[in-house]
Amino acid sequence: MDNTNPQSAAYPPVIDTAQAAELLRMNVQMVRKYVREGRLPAYQLPGSRVYRFIYSEVIDYIKSHPVHPDMARR
Repeated sequence: MDNTNPQSAAYPPVIDTAQAAELLRMNVQMVRKYVREGRLPAYQLPGSRVYRFIYSEVIDYIKSHPVHPDMARR
C-alpha cells in the first residue's frame, strides 16, 4: 500500500468497481467500459461478473494519464 498518501489508508489493496470509479472520478459504467476495452487493468474470478482492481494499479493508471491544463478548461 502507498503510505506516502494519507488517503491511501482509506482504500484496501484490492478495491471494487465503485471504489475504482471514485478514485478515477468516473461513473461505474465508464469504469466497466474501460475494463472491457482493455484500457484499465481489472480482475474477475471465473464465472463472476464482478471486477476487482489492485489499488496501486489504479493509481499507476492515474499517474500515466495526467490532466493537461488546457484540457481541464473544457
